[in-house]
Amino acid sequence: MVLLDPLVALVVSFILLAAMLYKRVSIGVTLVSSAIIMSFLSMGLIGVFKVLIETTFNLLTISLVAVTFGIMVLSLLYKETQTLESLSKSFSGLLRNPKLIISALPAIIGLLPVPGGALMSAPLVETEAEKLGLKEDKKTYVNVWFRHIIFPVYPMSQVLILTATLTEVSITSIVLSQIPVVVAMTVVGYFVVLKKVTVADTVVQKTKFQENLRIFLISFSPILVMILTVVIFGVNVSIAAFVGIILLLLITRPNRQILIKTISNVAVYKIALAAYGAMLLRSATMASGVSEVLGQTIATSNVSEVALLATLPAVLGFLVGSPYGGIAISHPIMAGTLNFTPSSASLLYISAYFGYLAAPTHLCLALTADYFKCPLNKIYKYLAPSLAISFAVALLVYHIL
Repeated sequence: MVLLDPLVALVVSFILLAAMLYKRVSIGVTLVSSAIIMSFLSMGLIGVFKVLIETTFNLLTISLVAVTFGIMVLSLLYKETQTLESLSKSFSGLLRNPKLIISALPAIIGLLPVPGGALMSAPLVETEAEKLGLKEDKKTYVNVWFRHIIFPVYPMSQVLILTATLTEVSITSIVLSQIPVVVAMTVVGYFVVLKKVTVADTVVQKTKFQENLRIFLISFSPILVMILTVVIFGVNVSIAAFVGIILLLLITRPNRQILIKTISNVAVYKIALAAYGAMLLRSATMASGVSEVLGQTIATSNVSEVALLATLPAVLGFLVGSPYGGIAISHPIMAGTLNFTPSSASLLYISAYFGYLAAPTHLCLALTADYFKCPLNKIYKYLAPSLAISFAVALLVYHIL
């Protein structure tokens, strides 16, 4: 077999990648297929097996797949055992102001990264938004925007874990770099929708408050324990995810049918395959020499680091409709020319993430718009400036750090 030049192999594999994404093939299957084709064209069949073996038995790959699998199982168990419903309703009962409820509740539910999870908070947001007199476009914006505020600093975010794994930068360092961005997103969301809205306080009965607090603490404890084991005790995120699962099982004691339904859910395996595919594509680009060639090409083209980090992940995140895909595809391209630091890893994440937030194929956006019967073009008049301001803050942080 005649092997192709690494750049030619890259082009062919990315054409395949684009075609599969156009046909709505899952991101996991797409990434794995593209990596195998690239390896085969540039290194032959032996090269494919070598990349597969090295990736599969790599400790970083095993850890990433395990934590992705664990978090997805935990999220689905929360939903299937109706613990998520208890969590959201009790949290709403603890707050007196609808402004706080519609901004904080989507973020709390966002701690469980279920695909299209914004739909879970939509009914409660609708109830509180009616008290504030918000129209459908603002209801949609609030539910989507505030749900996604938490992810840039959430140490159990699958996309954040992927970014840290690929760039070999600690999760803590990336989180610290992104705190100003989260603050900016919160302020922007408040001024765009909530600042001029007035509402009278409602009195919450003491007994009801105490009951809501008890339910909230119980239902939130698996997530809280999971986070604390990572942040305070430095436990590996994959182990922490399974600690959260065990605690939730002890609290809810689900029947066999719920357990089978959760484990057999195809979404669990799709997201785990996406994690594996991201690592496989990384290995393929490194082993084939594509990363090195691209690095030299970019270096000679005088494209600045900030321009590359700000545009490529954002465009890919938008086109793919997934921050996972945006990061998994763009990182190998840039790895040959960039030595990732906390600030550059943070900008890589934020660029892909904001590109994904703006994508019309973003599942949370599409489902929320459908729920509130709101055309997408009405949402973008709020979403576009919010993203622009927040991204400007991200660029400022990058230059300061």
